[in-house]
Amino acid sequence: MNFWRTLVGKLWITIICLVACVMMLMGLFLLPYIDTNFTNSGAVKRLFVIVSMIGFSLTTFFALFLFTKITQPMQQLIQAADSVRKGKYETRLSLRTSDEIGELAITFNHMAEELENTIRSLKHEKEHLSSVLRSMNDAVITLNREGYVILTNPPGDRILQMWGDLTEEEDEAEERRLVPTGEGQVVPQPLLPMFRRLLDQESDQKMNVHVMKGVWSVHMAPLSSDGEVRGAVAVLRDVTEEVSLEKMRRDFVANVSHEIRTPLSMMQGYSEALLDGMASSPEESAELAQVIHDESLRMGRLVRDLLDLARMEAGHTDMVMRQVDFRELAERVFRKFQVRAKENGVELALELDEGELKLHADEDRLEQVLTNLLDNAFRHTPEGGKVAVTASMQPGGQGNQLHATIADTGVGIPSDDLRFIFDRFYKADKARVRGENGGTGLGLSIVKNIIDAHHGSIWADSEIGKGTAFHFLLPVEKGQTA
Repeated sequence: MNFWRTLVGKLWITIICLVACVMMLMGLFLLPYIDTNFTNSGAVKRLFVIVSMIGFSLTTFFALFLFTKITQPMQQLIQAADSVRKGKYETRLSLRTSDEIGELAITFNHMAEELENTIRSLKHEKEHLSSVLRSMNDAVITLNREGYVILTNPPGDRILQMWGDLTEEEDEAEERRLVPTGEGQVVPQPLLPMFRRLLDQESDQKMNVHVMKGVWSVHMAPLSSDGEVRGAVAVLRDVTEEVSLEKMRRDFVANVSHEIRTPLSMMQGYSEALLDGMASSPEESAELAQVIHDESLRMGRLVRDLLDLARMEAGHTDMVMRQVDFRELAERVFRKFQVRAKENGVELALELDEGELKLHADEDRLEQVLTNLLDNAFRHTPEGGKVAVTASMQPGGQGNQLHATIADTGVGIPSDDLRFIFDRFYKADKARVRGENGGTGLGLSIVKNIIDAHHGSIWADSEIGKGTAFHFLLPVEKGQTA
């Protein structure tokens, strides 16, 4: 810093000017008086010059003294304050004086210490908040009043990436134009209506948002400062599975009620007919009783399948795993369905590889799988059709696997319905609706759970009018996954 612009420099110039003015005034008035009243005027004048030089020297010494006592501590204070301004909060002054500058240094050190503690606390709070946000499974997105994203956690970043390319409707695009343009990400399109309502109502907003076949539960709260809403924070949770399970529960209750109501109505109607004596002969009475018996068996099968499916889905399936010869099992089931094939006029074929077809599995459960799949094939194959059972060994990613197929030449399943056929009570097409002696609608669901319990996989290929083929893969060795 220029010395002449410092406080000491200005003070020194002021003193010199004052001394010079005094000397000039004294010279104007005293020099003529000296010449007229003193015989040795030259000595007096020399004395006057000497005194003037001494005065100027004293002012210079005084200025240097002030520079040492005032300006240098002030320079240190300025440098320390500048260091704090640059983020070096550990800066301290080492001045130890008993004057006002010493008190100023003590006050500065105390202020710097408090500021350092405050900044450290804020930093710790920020780190804690960041850790909490990172550990959250729910997505958090913070927006300012203009609609720009100012803070997110990793799940929030993924949502912004997923929703970044969503197309906007014309009215929504017009509404987005109300948001000022600028740098950074703006509020995602699915959250824009909620964000607008929050700014208008200045209150929390809650709703489920449907995006890309998913459902998100969104809670958006305002961020207020000095009584003014300056932004919003949105917490998003993926509730697709919960919504799907709730829908499945409602559908399950409705379907079970429907399936049970039908045989109950028939049993009630035919039993009332018997009680009212509407049967005119023993044959008619026997026929009505047979219908009641068949419907009671159907209800029993439905309840039994429901209980089996509930146990399987709860993970309480008792699996007796041992070495099973699939060839013997398939031949036994084949012989059991030969009579039914002749009655329905359907050709039944069994094609097994000549090699060994042994695997580690639950034999009773595998027989249930084959029985359910064959029963399903017979019920949807018209007279003159064909049902074929094939099996072979094939290499897999972790060892050999058994590949079995049950194919029919029935009416087929629409391609849009293939992914739903293992759901409970799902009806793929009106042509495949169960008849009076049909199944319970739970057979394929039970098959899927049994295959999953064996760590296998099952799928179906179908074409309308040409038939359906169910394939399943089962690991051969114990603990092997398909």
